[in-house]
Amino acid sequence: MQLKEDIMARMFAAISNDYDKSEGSIIYDAVVAVANAIEDNSIETDNFLDQVFLDTATGDYLDKRAGEFGIYRKTGTFATTNLTILGTNGTVIPAGTRFYANDTYFTSTSDITISSGVASVSVTCEVAGAIGNVPANTIVNSVNSINGVTSITNASAVTNGTDDESDDSLRVRCFAQIQLPSASGNIADYTKWCTEVVGVGAVTVIPIWNGNGTVKCVLVNSNMRAADSTLISAVQANVEAKRPIGATVAYVSATELTINVSVDVDLANGYTLAQVQTNLISSLTDYLKSVALKTSSISYAIIGSKILATPGVIDYRSLTLNSGTANVSVSNTQVAVVGAVNAT
Repeated sequence: MQLKEDIMARMFAAISNDYDKSEGSIIYDAVVAVANAIEDNSIETDNFLDQVFLDTATGDYLDKRAGEFGIYRKTGTFATTNLTILGTNGTVIPAGTRFYANDTYFTSTSDITISSGVASVSVTCEVAGAIGNVPANTIVNSVNSINGVTSITNASAVTNGTDDESDDSLRVRCFAQIQLPSASGNIADYTKWCTEVVGVGAVTVIPIWNGNGTVKCVLVNSNMRAADSTLISAVQANVEAKRPIGATVAYVSATELTINVSVDVDLANGYTLAQVQTNLISSLTDYLKSVALKTSSISYAIIGSKILATPGVIDYRSLTLNSGTANVSVSNTQVAVVGAVNAT
């Protein structure tokens, strides 16, 4: 990039000293205007060059580069879950009934009738993305009251809503295809076939897991949580259409390994324990996502460093992971997720 000051220096050097070049003169003002324009153009040129290369392109430009390799950004998915509704036998919850948790709205997908005092109602978030991933027991209201219904809840946390694929994720898939070429059903092939499916965050491919000709694909969703049956079926359909004849492939979700964290923290001025607890959960979640299906252990030391880097924490002590003070082992069929975080 060309800096305005350097441009001005070159321009002034080319102008005779017989002319007034002091600040405020006509020549000075003209030089400043031209130098500003050249600097702006230089910045735009540098930015444009960044968009030409795969390792620095972003947004639509990255989409175009990825498209050259037949790889396309995965769109977000709609969170889905089942609500447990209690009420009077014979009460009908029609398709299209709206429920909500705070400002997140869900719509039922089919007509359901309460029988034996209970009904399980399948709902889909109205907006695609991780916004639909709400905690357990938070979808407890319907937009309009339903006669005969006494309670509504989601017994489990919702985890299958995913955002549009990030630039970094798309870039990783592109480089994987370039640097790890396919070869008639090798690990790179199965990795590509699995991760190109919308909603898949990562996969561990285990060859010869049950003898010659067998392959196991261990999946997590884009939130680096366990894959649900719908996602597993979508992966199976995609891979089965592309895999070599004769291979026997098993498609399974990674098993979630809960990491419970307990720690005493010293608070920075202006922070409450509740704020630090929220910040800590976010920091630990980001860390565990970054190592999902990539590591054989969750590092006690790295967890400690993440705690120290958490806004509001100036020091910590008495850290335990799952009641211990050592690394937590993670098998190749497990994905570590944040469990209870107890900061005191």
